[in-house]
Amino acid sequence: MLLGTGGGPQWNSPDRTGICTAVVHDGRYYLVDLGWGASHRIVQSGIGGSDAARGPLSNLAGVFLTHMHSDHVAEWPALYLMGYTNATGRTLPPVEVFGPGDRAVPPRVFPPERPEPELVGPDAPGAGTAAMTDLLRRAFASDLNDRTRDQGQPDLSTLFSVNDIDLTGTGEIGADGVPPRLTRPIPVWEDGQVRVTATLVDHRPTAPAFAFRFDTPDGSIVVSGDTTVSENLVDLAKDADYLVHECIDPEAVERIVAPLPAEIATPLREHLFASHTTIEQVGRDVAERAGARNLVLTHLSAGTSDATWRRARRGYSGRLVVGADLMEIPVGG
Repeated sequence: MLLGTGGGPQWNSPDRTGICTAVVHDGRYYLVDLGWGASHRIVQSGIGGSDAARGPLSNLAGVFLTHMHSDHVAEWPALYLMGYTNATGRTLPPVEVFGPGDRAVPPRVFPPERPEPELVGPDAPGAGTAAMTDLLRRAFASDLNDRTRDQGQPDLSTLFSVNDIDLTGTGEIGADGVPPRLTRPIPVWEDGQVRVTATLVDHRPTAPAFAFRFDTPDGSIVVSGDTTVSENLVDLAKDADYLVHECIDPEAVERIVAPLPAEIATPLREHLFASHTTIEQVGRDVAERAGARNLVLTHLSAGTSDATWRRARRGYSGRLVVGADLMEIPVGG
């Protein structure tokens, strides 16, 4: 289920909320990314069930964060901090949360001749998933202490198990953010019948950035995260039933940068084209080469028509779906 399909950190579409994808299997669901509006879409979708005695997070099994950009993690604080009050009736083990670890090298400055900005949070400028969550706990200490000391709620560590994905042996990622070429997928987690693996994708200079693959008895689903055309991703998506892939419209990029001053517009344009996949590329250069049977477009900009997005069919022999918020897509059967 596509809970949110909007691309980027703009609040400019009433129809597309921030990026969030759910895989639902055997009464449990797994979330990839938590863009703005994700909590509302979880409730709207009904994937948490409609029983009044069970909260919408009662059957959430796992959360998988592709990278640390705000438009992909903005609602992790909401889900984390309000977890207990929305997990009524939960009998499952703690929600397993996986995402990028700490970044050892800060991103490079672009253009290189620009004065180097002061680092935000110099003691932890590349905080990963576990460190971000620890900082979140500290920032909301007043709230959390109220709830544990006055209202009897257990500590949130009993509801969420937060993990940085182990990249031991995968190679180094430098300041440019370009990932190494991998020869095999990264094992992440196995939950009964659902197996989750990952690979490193190219969302330069952001790193590490992941795509995730879910293998279930009904079929396989790969979620790209943000990336330009990635050989690692083509490997991960080999013969997948569904490839849920980000996509940008070059004309929308020009609309976004047009009102900005040149010192911002130039590096932003460079980033968007260097680290995302265009309409012309996604079907021909990714889905077709992977042999994915269905290509589902997500992370879509506002103001671009479905007819324009459907140009991704060129060079792709499978089925194309232009994603929309709350779109439910059966797998298998």
